[in-house]
Amino acid sequence: MTTTALIMSALTAMSTCGDKPLVDVPESLKGNPLVEEWNTPYQTPPFSEIEYAHYEPAFDYAIELNRAEIDAIVNNPEAPTFENTIVAMNNSGELLGRISGVFFVLNNCMSSPEMQQIAMNITPKLTELSNDVSLNPALFERVKVVYDQRKKLHLDQEDMMLLEETYKGFSRSGALLEGEARELYRQYSSELSQLTLQFGQNALGATNAFSYNITDPAKVAELPDFVKDGLAAEAAARGEEGWTVTLDAPSYGPFMTYSTQRDIKEALYRAYNTRGIGGEFDNTENIRRIAELRLNIANLLGYKCYADYVLEDRMAESTKTVNGFLNQLNKATLSYAKRDVADVTAYAHSLGFEGELMPWDFGYYNEKYKEAMYSINDEQIKPYLQLENVKQAVFMLAGELYGLTFTEVDNIETYHPEATVYEVRDDKGELMAILYLDFFPRESKRQGAWMTEFRGVKVQDGEEQRPLVQLVMNFTKPTANTPSLLTFDEFTTFLHEFGHGLHGILAHGKYESINGTSVKRDFVELPSQIMENWATEKEYLDLWAKHYVTGEPMPAELIEKLVAAKNYLAAYYNVRQLSFGMLDMKWHTITEPYSGDILEFEAKAISPTQVLPIVDGTAMGPAFTHIFSGGYAAGYYGYKWAEVLSADAFSYFKEKGIFSDEVAGKFRHEVLEKGGHEHPMTLYKNFRGHKPKTQALIDQMGLKK
Repeated sequence: MTTTALIMSALTAMSTCGDKPLVDVPESLKGNPLVEEWNTPYQTPPFSEIEYAHYEPAFDYAIELNRAEIDAIVNNPEAPTFENTIVAMNNSGELLGRISGVFFVLNNCMSSPEMQQIAMNITPKLTELSNDVSLNPALFERVKVVYDQRKKLHLDQEDMMLLEETYKGFSRSGALLEGEARELYRQYSSELSQLTLQFGQNALGATNAFSYNITDPAKVAELPDFVKDGLAAEAAARGEEGWTVTLDAPSYGPFMTYSTQRDIKEALYRAYNTRGIGGEFDNTENIRRIAELRLNIANLLGYKCYADYVLEDRMAESTKTVNGFLNQLNKATLSYAKRDVADVTAYAHSLGFEGELMPWDFGYYNEKYKEAMYSINDEQIKPYLQLENVKQAVFMLAGELYGLTFTEVDNIETYHPEATVYEVRDDKGELMAILYLDFFPRESKRQGAWMTEFRGVKVQDGEEQRPLVQLVMNFTKPTANTPSLLTFDEFTTFLHEFGHGLHGILAHGKYESINGTSVKRDFVELPSQIMENWATEKEYLDLWAKHYVTGEPMPAELIEKLVAAKNYLAAYYNVRQLSFGMLDMKWHTITEPYSGDILEFEAKAISPTQVLPIVDGTAMGPAFTHIFSGGYAAGYYGYKWAEVLSADAFSYFKEKGIFSDEVAGKFRHEVLEKGGHEHPMTLYKNFRGHKPKTQALIDQMGLKK
């Protein structure tokens, strides 16, 4: 990975990981496991040996070591070549990458006040290093010399992509700036890195700060046992009586779905949708300043707005294309989404509900209407989705498609007792990856689900280094009475993140910076989105879906209902997702700093998609970590973009068979293995034979043209 890319991506925990330091460490760092050789299986991190006090000294040392490596490249008396400049840069920063790969991954799933403080302390240093590299005129000159000669160098596709991405990384990071503009870039990017980190910490803090304790048994009597058991376990863990609801998805979501306690649900809804608005964890000023700093950076680099800057380097390639895509999809589905809401509202009225259906009512009546329409609900499905069984089924799917096997091992350390580790091997028995799985919520873990790596794929000393891949979820915990039984949404989430995992596991190539998930942001969701399609395939479910108590297979009738219900409220959920993308684009297409009301800004941005009432005083933006601290700025549209790719791609599987060796082989070779070696549209057309068609998604949702 190039040094510039390395440092920036360290903040999202996607970094190189080596097996030992490049030089002997100073005496003061002896005994610090972060900088010493790891005598562990496959050079996996020795988590139990790492203490908080080890991080900052290790980072400081690795930063200085990286500076020395860059100086050596700049001061090389030989003329710049692809090897002594581009490859040398790509290979630099190995120790820093290893340390970053541990710290930033753990800070997302094992955070603490100590970890958060370390992050605040080291982020300015990493940003300064990144700026010193990207704004180093002598280094850029060497890169430019090689880049200008690229047509004469006879490079292979992978080498050429590394060269082009290296040059682009410099030019997009201010290398062409001079004088005051160069210093302003430093200031803006440094402040931005701090604010995005603070935004994420505030969002986590606001989520953890709220809980609702219920002591009246009558108020939980109607809830399914799995919900009550989970709430009781949460209360017990907090030393409280009764049942406690939190804002974590496995707690908040089921309560909103199954409870009729409108007053409690309204309180929960308002708490969830006011996270980051005022108080100790206020993010409203952070939003304004983050958006302003991004605009300033874009302007310095010659772009009208931040989205123009971002999208130039995406599969979509322009703001016009993205806005057109979002508006087109919204126009095609909005009337269907309004009909979805009207149908649920009419059903609620038929049950005696009076007045306007509010957002905190929708989940309950949505679930009731689905059950009435299809005679199906999560209570019926969950007994067939025991986590351990689902895990083995997901592994089996990877075996059917790609010949992979997964073996749990106990000789590799994990960072938490709930995490497990697997060796992943291909059909020849060759090691493909080490996989860490971490399923359950805890206060130290941010919300949501994600895939990342402690170490990616690259060729080192003539051997291909295989990755250390991590999948993190926040699933329903087991209770004293039942094992972890997943909702259908949790099942599809598992498939989604596992698709990202396969992108890392099956990667091949010389350079980590363009391998695996290191692709254009609006292409990275294709491998994950496509995996969700198997969740409603009867041929797949028949192989493994069994009741966790009786062992009886999921009845054919229930599978038929599940398949029939897969497009239930498809238009509503589509438009809801479009609202997130539109809010993202609105913030990142401003051409002047915004000083007005954050809530008004959001209401106006999402108004084209509004199908439920707006609740005064609420907004999603102040806790929207994807775009304000998670790397999806001007990129959230990529989820819908990838859904189009997924729908079009999966139609190929449907045509040839959902376990087709031919289609799976092409998808593996043209998409999963190649990462970012070529432009994503080229890779997609090589796989599918044509450009993706938006109509494929509309058809998949069951909507008429």
